[in-house]
Amino acid sequence: MADIDNKSFKLFGFEIKRAGGKSSEKKMLPSMVPPTDPDVADHISSGAGYYGQFVNMDGDTSKDNAQLIMRYRGVAMQPEVDMAIDEICNESIVSSDTESSVDLVIDEVDAPDKIKDQIQEEFTNVVSLLDFNDNAYELFRSWYIDGRTVHHLLVNESNQKAGIQEIRHIDAAKIRKVKEVKYKKDPKTGVKLVDKVEEYYIFEEKPGGNTSQAVRISPDAISYVTSGLYDETRKKIVSHLHKALKPINQLRMMEDSLVIYRLARAPERRIFYIDVNGLPTGKADEYMKNIMTKYRNKLVYDASTGQIKDDRKHMSMLEDFWLPRREGRGTEISTLPGGDNLGQIDDIIYFQKRLYRSLNVPVNRLEQEAQFTLGRATEISRDEIKFQKFVDRLRRRFGNLFLEILKKQLILKGIITVQDWEEWKDDIYVDYIKDNHFTELKDAEILQNRLGLMNEVTQFVGDFFSKEWIQKNVLQMSEEDIEDMKKQIDAEEKAGEIPDAEERAENPPERQPQQQAPVPVQVVPDEKPEKKPEPKEEQYIPSNSDELAEELTRYMAKLNEQN
Repeated sequence: MADIDNKSFKLFGFEIKRAGGKSSEKKMLPSMVPPTDPDVADHISSGAGYYGQFVNMDGDTSKDNAQLIMRYRGVAMQPEVDMAIDEICNESIVSSDTESSVDLVIDEVDAPDKIKDQIQEEFTNVVSLLDFNDNAYELFRSWYIDGRTVHHLLVNESNQKAGIQEIRHIDAAKIRKVKEVKYKKDPKTGVKLVDKVEEYYIFEEKPGGNTSQAVRISPDAISYVTSGLYDETRKKIVSHLHKALKPINQLRMMEDSLVIYRLARAPERRIFYIDVNGLPTGKADEYMKNIMTKYRNKLVYDASTGQIKDDRKHMSMLEDFWLPRREGRGTEISTLPGGDNLGQIDDIIYFQKRLYRSLNVPVNRLEQEAQFTLGRATEISRDEIKFQKFVDRLRRRFGNLFLEILKKQLILKGIITVQDWEEWKDDIYVDYIKDNHFTELKDAEILQNRLGLMNEVTQFVGDFFSKEWIQKNVLQMSEEDIEDMKKQIDAEEKAGEIPDAEERAENPPERQPQQQAPVPVQVVPDEKPEKKPEPKEEQYIPSNSDELAEELTRYMAKLNEQN
């Protein structure tokens, strides 16, 4: 940019250099293509003026970067889009009263414990400077909508070893990243090769205005984290809402057309045929106006006061029709029916579902009729799995905000060097508090299945399988996990927290048999017991003639007594 000099670097930014005063830039290898920049900056030639970014979408007039961001923010105000953004932000950023929302994981970093403690301490300072625990939702939402988030890192120029003193958020619509590429011509082949690439940021209070008032800032003083999404030309950074621009416009047009159609076709209107036979044209028009004024009564509802008043000043298209009629057919009043298909909104539902799909949120989360059920992982839909992976990608990308600031903080304070960070950056990542119930259910179910399979395979250890094979193939443990677990078991045995190998061999744990499904008990209704026949009195039958005679004598004596 011709109107911006290098003095702005000293006023609004700082530059990190290697020990000995050498620049942090690497030696430029010969190539005709400038280095790839994941932030996709503007490429301008040396000595040329700076030009804004332009993108043409859906046939509209060209819009620069600032207007494109404003369009994203306008789309985010729509109810459906706002609901989807809230769902994504609530799933990605979880707040807690007892612990920080983010944590730094450096277990794999090959560094002394003292250095690790200092790195953890500086990470806590960065989180505090960002005020992330209180503004986490707003920061993540702004980054997701705009497709980028920008912060200015303020350092005391007289004492840079004190590190970053303050972090201020910059509106993404007011700043752009620029690469100034200088070429040189190869004397042998005549090909233009990249000689030097200079990066800086351009800040404009009013984007698209007078470029002479722009401020040039050093890249080391800016934290610039993008969404990582590109347009079809692979030269522009876009937001995650970019693919929802067209569906939201289509949905709004369909809804507006539906409202207009219902207002125009819903009411029934009367048609007055006025007999003007024999009247000249002027008299007929005057007669029509008198009849309309006499019978027309327009009621108007005032939303501000809640009153209904009579308004006779103008006639709208939804009122009655007055038509003159000649040839002596007489005056007639008929009715024009309203619309019949006012309840058909299938096209509205189609565009609404299309919008939901473009927002990367499961439809059942956005529909009000859907109910939330917390069941087993096998009952979770595939959309929930895709949504969880999408949230993990967002967290990974947004974590660069902390890592970029942490890198500059550690280098400024002299805790590490640039070479150290290049070696350790792949082993450093940001961990977030997770609140997705599906992840917990899935992990618990996987562990339960592995333990059940291990219980069945353990009886074959020594005959067909080895203990190490079970650890690697059944429990899915790596070499490092096996070694760490062995060290932990040995330490717990020495501390007496768990029995040692000899005690476990003498007193093996009793394995609980697998629970079998209970046998259903058949309930038989109570039956009435059968009534046993009452015993009948046994009749005495004499066995011989003497006893018969004796019995006959007693019987005759009894009869005589009665007589």
